[in-house]
Amino acid sequence: MEKKKWKSSLLGLIALSGLVISTVYPGFSTSISAVEQVPEPIAKEESASIVQLHVPNQKALDTLMELDIDLAHRVHEHDGVWEVDAVVTPSEIAMLKVKGITVKNTLINEQQWQERTAERGSAIQQQSQVSAAEDKIQILRANYFTNQSGDFLYIEAKSTAGITSSTALTALWNENGVDKSATLSRKVDYGEYLYHYLLLPIDGKPKSVTINSNLGGTSSQAVTEWLGDDKPGNPKKHYVKDFVDHYMDPTELYERAEKLVKEFPDLVEIIDMPNKTNGYRRHAQATMGSVTTSAVVVTSKAWGHEGGNDISVVFKNPNKNNSSLKVSVDGKNIVVELATNSSGGTTSTASQVVAALNSEASSLVSATTYRGNGGTGIVAPANVVLTDNLKAPNHISRDPFTVKAIRIGKHRDGSKPGVLGYSQEHAREWVTPLVTIETAERLLRNYGHDGETKQLVNNLDIFLVPSVNPDGAHYSFYDYNMQRRNMTNHCGPNASDPGYRNNWGVDLNRNHSVGSVFDGYIGASTSCTSDTYAGPFENSEPEAKNLVWLADKNPNIKFAMNIHSYGGYFMWSPGAYDAQRNTLPRPSAGEEAFYWAASDQILNDIQDHRGTVILPSRTGPIPDVLYSAAGNSADYLWYEKGIYAWNFEVGADLWNKETNRWTAVGFQPGFEEGHEEAMEFANGLIGMIKVAYNHAKDHQRPSSKAVPGSGKYTGPIDVKLEASEPATIYYTLDGSRPTFESEKIRLSGTREFAESLRINKTTTINWFAVDAAGNIEKNYNPIGNGKNYNSVNITIK
Repeated sequence: MEKKKWKSSLLGLIALSGLVISTVYPGFSTSISAVEQVPEPIAKEESASIVQLHVPNQKALDTLMELDIDLAHRVHEHDGVWEVDAVVTPSEIAMLKVKGITVKNTLINEQQWQERTAERGSAIQQQSQVSAAEDKIQILRANYFTNQSGDFLYIEAKSTAGITSSTALTALWNENGVDKSATLSRKVDYGEYLYHYLLLPIDGKPKSVTINSNLGGTSSQAVTEWLGDDKPGNPKKHYVKDFVDHYMDPTELYERAEKLVKEFPDLVEIIDMPNKTNGYRRHAQATMGSVTTSAVVVTSKAWGHEGGNDISVVFKNPNKNNSSLKVSVDGKNIVVELATNSSGGTTSTASQVVAALNSEASSLVSATTYRGNGGTGIVAPANVVLTDNLKAPNHISRDPFTVKAIRIGKHRDGSKPGVLGYSQEHAREWVTPLVTIETAERLLRNYGHDGETKQLVNNLDIFLVPSVNPDGAHYSFYDYNMQRRNMTNHCGPNASDPGYRNNWGVDLNRNHSVGSVFDGYIGASTSCTSDTYAGPFENSEPEAKNLVWLADKNPNIKFAMNIHSYGGYFMWSPGAYDAQRNTLPRPSAGEEAFYWAASDQILNDIQDHRGTVILPSRTGPIPDVLYSAAGNSADYLWYEKGIYAWNFEVGADLWNKETNRWTAVGFQPGFEEGHEEAMEFANGLIGMIKVAYNHAKDHQRPSSKAVPGSGKYTGPIDVKLEASEPATIYYTLDGSRPTFESEKIRLSGTREFAESLRINKTTTINWFAVDAAGNIEKNYNPIGNGKNYNSVNITIK
């Protein structure tokens, strides 16, 4: 499979538009500039909500796409009217109304986020109380029995810490001289923890079993014969799952990962990625003053947690006539004595105070006028202590974060095909990390007793990144739930006052080097305060570099899943198009067919959990089912690395029978719903891992045929080259040998099937097929001299 890096020449289309919209302050200025503004009060901070917008027609939709509005991953069209979910402030709602776009429903507001946070906090507190207590194991039953189909072991055990899903119990026993182990399933009914249990076919009666908890508890008991009339029938396959019971921040996720390494050292390791994030940290700041032209923004040189939060700044009237402007520094206390006139009134302007602070207190702080205005207003006395405004508890590190990948496999040396699952590029998508950590738990805890899991772990090299964006995720959990980006501020002084603190950062799924906004593709912004800000340049962010590094370092990776929320989509490349809707190159018809065939496996596995169906209208290439996403990571993996790369959007709409309509679930649904999404999409991620396994063991060569075949025809005909399985077909029409440089059979149109070849004159068609596993039809060597390709002669009379 040959992939090229595609760069558009449409450099004039660098930005969606010149409009910059703050999600904090109204005004919607066309740029951040130093132009003097009419004095006006500094606007109060606005909260954001997720709303469902009513977009009346295609023109209004085009207008919405041109604005720097933060769109969620959910777009639905019906009879020419669009429903689009978006994250907006009241000021943005008012602006959109002028353009004919109105709010249909409010889905999530700040109060509901607080409820989600409280719900999570309660679960963490409960888990903490359980973890602090000594874990005790009570074995309720350890039975051996024989029925019409074989011999079986049944165990029930109860842990004092069993109320939490992360508590795992493992049974160990000896079976005919062979040590065996298996993880028990956790049984809960209406929220009450009952016990853990196991039912497995065995080859001989064990004398005893030992139950170990991952928290340290242990207990042993002799195995007894199960007697009685009610003998179980043929049991279902024993497969354990459900290891998450609350939303987890990145610190918790990686602590869980480290525990798995200690528990399963032969099967898993942690990869520390080389590019540290900027860190969950900010400089301490304050905006002193309430009117734009007389306000001064003060920013600490040190990070807030490294001393910036200890700095105090006082603007005072010295109570003297004709006094000059003076700045004094005592430790971390800065005092600005404002200049006065002959009547003792202050006369120092904002620009003068800024200059004095930058001259006399530059070791501690820097100062600017408010958003770069001329600073002509008179500064009023004020007294502040600078703050970084960060609210996470102290156990959340403020230092640069090392992003980690969980690597699972019996052979983790690059000799086995690689599979990558990564989540939380967007910070606010709280369900997505649970998908990866649940998948890791299932692979490791089912390895000892489930044959299919053992095959996957023994024959694949599995990489799982629970949180690509830990800084932004911590900020979403503790400071601003709708944070999408990382926390790196590229704005510079004129957009770096604390009122913009929720507007900083780079959209990591717009920062990659294929089909980017810098190449002229749309769906990203060059405005540093936009929620789809692509960064100052391609691949500028350490988080994006880490993904590139992981793919470079492990060329065995052949499949990848980028896990997002919400809306219930299943998508693949191309992911971006330009203003004329020219997409990045479409996959060949054979590659597209493989994407669809794999989707059938993956989406069926998702459905198995609770019946969730990812709709056909939300399955397919990104531009066909959603919108352009310039510079997304899956496009990088596909076009640069040749990796089959999919995108999950977890959180499919739920059908409400009472209202007879689909209901969106949001980025942070109540955990009951979030849990179900994590379970079903962990099914789907393991489904992709199964696709990778089947792909790796596929050694069957494809076959193909021409319909119609060789013959004489009275006029032009359409010839289809049909393959026995999803395969890319390379062909020539000039009688030459087909090679990998030859034309490929492509799609006949968007969401259509493979093209036909229109033959207008006598032609020889030569071709061969290559399936997704690289098997070449008839063992033909395209770079050799052989002639064992397919050929038909079409004679047109």
